[in-house]
Amino acid sequence: MNAVRGFAAFAPQRAGARFATTWWGRAWIKALEDTSLDQGLLRKGRAYAKTGLLGPITVSPGRIAAVADSEYDAVVRVEQLTDAEWERFLDQVAAKSGHIAALLDRDMPHDLVEAAEDAAVPLLPAVGDLEPECSCPDWGHPCEHAAALCYQASWLLDADPFVLLLMRGRGERQLIEALQRRDVPDTAEAARGVVAAQAFAAGVPPLPEPPPFDVAYSPPDLEPDLAPKPGADVDVAALRVLAASAASRARELLVRGRLPELTEYQDRVRLAAEHDLDLGLDSAVAAWRQGGADGLEVLESAWTPPRRELARARALLEAGWEGGRPPAIEAWRNRWTLGSLQLRYGRDGRWYPFVERDGGWWPAGPPERDPSALTHHAQDA
Repeated sequence: MNAVRGFAAFAPQRAGARFATTWWGRAWIKALEDTSLDQGLLRKGRAYAKTGLLGPITVSPGRIAAVADSEYDAVVRVEQLTDAEWERFLDQVAAKSGHIAALLDRDMPHDLVEAAEDAAVPLLPAVGDLEPECSCPDWGHPCEHAAALCYQASWLLDADPFVLLLMRGRGERQLIEALQRRDVPDTAEAARGVVAAQAFAAGVPPLPEPPPFDVAYSPPDLEPDLAPKPGADVDVAALRVLAASAASRARELLVRGRLPELTEYQDRVRLAAEHDLDLGLDSAVAAWRQGGADGLEVLESAWTPPRRELARARALLEAGWEGGRPPAIEAWRNRWTLGSLQLRYGRDGRWYPFVERDGGWWPAGPPERDPSALTHHAQDA
């Protein structure tokens, strides 16, 4: 049973629209850009992807396809996983209940992909894994139509990681059914208890009908009573923040299967950013809100990226600078200063914009893999 999914054509997008906001979507884009032999065609592909001229996209095992300019057939092929690889992947999904919950919540946990790679199951494409084809006369690899298809596919992947799994050979329904067909623990094991993933694989019984709605019913106050007892020295406001933070972190752990390790300082910044606390960490909070721990590191630490990555980024910047050639770049390690704009390259492979403020550099917006996408900050500064 091979699933096929169709997606309506994307409407025209604004010039500054971003591609790939999720980490797995960015990995898809990186595979495309690292494979490309022509940065100019990639730039045209990014622009074409936003014009609305690419037709509806069809995703099926091993390929995605669309019609460009109402006449050219653009196709990108992806190698499908073997049956043995799928079995190993299902082993990793079933190993942790958070994996199933995350996938159904349209998230792709880092540790699931890492575990799959350890089991020799390549989920995310790497250099050379995407094979573009197009019936247009351009011999580019990829041409602007196939590149545009890849860039638009990153939007689909952002919204639903099952699109990637379908390209690799199996759709969402097939995967769920495969999990449900797995061995069910015997009665003795069930009496001792099983992990949630195994219980899910055994099949989910239908839920009962909801009770009738009672307009007179008033739900109880579920907020805990944090009022201090007489004589107790308790900061209720701080306790409320910690309770809310603990609930948020618990949900993240359930969805992603793990939590990033933070230093005491990083956790203070996280709390201030998520709960609007005035701890005198304004620039750090702004950096966290733009890029989390990666954004905070870019604010506070400098490092020396590989020359190849910087050369590639410089070519992208010069090719895509709004209004023509960019001003002279004052480069120092991972920081490029262009007048009132500074771009900082993070260890996560993204460029973070900063603008001058009160004699220093202030985080100015979310990061981009293509530095030329941040040029509007120069005009806004």
